[in-house]
Amino acid sequence: MKDLPRPSPERRHVYGRRRGKRLREHQNDLMETLLPRVSVPLDDKAPLDPATLFEPATKEIWLEIGFGGGEHLVFQAGRNRDAGIIGCEPFINGVAKLLAEIEAQELSNVRVLSDDARFLLERLKPESLSRIFILYPDPWPKKRHNKRRFINPETLSLLARALKPGGRLRFASDIPDYVGWTLARILRHNRERENGQGSFEWQAERPADWRTAPEDWPGTRYEEKAVREGRTPAYLDFIRL
Repeated sequence: MKDLPRPSPERRHVYGRRRGKRLREHQNDLMETLLPRVSVPLDDKAPLDPATLFEPATKEIWLEIGFGGGEHLVFQAGRNRDAGIIGCEPFINGVAKLLAEIEAQELSNVRVLSDDARFLLERLKPESLSRIFILYPDPWPKKRHNKRRFINPETLSLLARALKPGGRLRFASDIPDYVGWTLARILRHNRERENGQGSFEWQAERPADWRTAPEDWPGTRYEEKAVREGRTPAYLDFIRL
């Protein structure tokens, strides 16, 4: 596979690894042939209407931020063929795994950005997404690294801008501190919204609502590992007002 282009000085720093084990030959081939066909173009500075990336009959556009190995994204894409799903993931090995599934399952409703999701969120046409998934993001557990967490005031504003009114944001984590962090920052975000516009309404009414996986949840390998190691996942669903 060709080397990835070096980031320009003004680009954000993507924390964490960009590569893991060496890709297999077929994965390299997919990175060279399939990825260019399904990549989200961010070459110019014009606003991006994500509906133009998919077939005209696509009913909704969804976004998954940090799809890891792609298990959840592939499940949703196969189950919801009338929805266009964009996946953002800087980790090259995860992108290669997703490409293999796109090919194997003939998923024409998936597009990929192999980079920081914030570059996409900044460019998206306002109120163009119906659902956003942020599942098991890197918790950056050391206090001095907390600022690297994806959930922060900047990204919450971008997420609110990209979601349609009534659109759904789903966050999942097995790190209690990150769950609390997320709720605290969403509450702060909501307090700062004039007339509540662009705020996120948490849908939980009782503990079982965040302790039980949603009905449209396939499970992931990371989640299985968390449960084996004694960590309890939490699932937070919000509606964009």
